[in-house]
Amino acid sequence: MEERLYDLIFIVRPATPEEEIKKVEHTVEHACTEKGAKIEKTEHWGTRKLAYRVAKHREGIYVYYQIRTSHNDLIVELERRLRVQDSVMAIRDKRAARRPKRPAPAPAPVAAAPAPAPATEHAAS
Repeated sequence: MEERLYDLIFIVRPATPEEEIKKVEHTVEHACTEKGAKIEKTEHWGTRKLAYRVAKHREGIYVYYQIRTSHNDLIVELERRLRVQDSVMAIRDKRAARRPKRPAPAPAPVAAAPAPAPATEHAAS
């Protein structure tokens, strides 16, 4: 199975203590370890303004992961685990954002139009 690179961003409530954020990160790392995935990059983007209100909040703490895996169901599992975390407000992932593009399928052959039927002459009697 082909390995793919996934970008996963989750947003934590702004007043969440650092220990709670570490627990959420541990959840992500544990799920990746279970599936044999490799975490390429982890970044804490800090508190940022949200584009729109989420759970009555105007800001959130952003955490970014870049994950390489051949198990497509890992991202679904991570989303499921993050949704049940009280401190997580939103999850955003780009599924296989960097997978190689497949070539476009070849166009179907165009069938030749049938030849018109020959005209018949009706003899007047």
